[in-house]
Amino acid sequence: MHRYVLATSAVLGMLGFAARAEPIKLPVDNDEKGTVYVAPNVNPTETSATVNGATVGVQRPDGSGTYIGTDTSTPRPIYSLGASTGGNVSFSGGVQTDGKTNNGVKAGVTIKY
Repeated sequence: MHRYVLATSAVLGMLGFAARAEPIKLPVDNDEKGTVYVAPNVNPTETSATVNGATVGVQRPDGSGTYIGTDTSTPRPIYSLGASTGGNVSFSGGVQTDGKTNNGVKAGVTIKY
């Protein structure tokens, strides 16, 4: 039983680590209301890096925020828009589209502990 708990904890820990992967956000402006950031969509190669669009967003001190972005790494640019609430239980939602065939909606809940 003890080994099962340790194995389950290890798997959940790895999933939590993988779920936290976020793009690098470069701050543009910062004050008591929050931080305006740019998160470039960088695709590295062996000898260089290519920027294929970016996301611009606002992150507030309570964890809430909004974003809008473009990904130009596909034949048709993909546009995205979303927001999240703050606090210990945060709800998020967003949409993405290329204006034709690639359309999607995403939603999530983040629980801080």
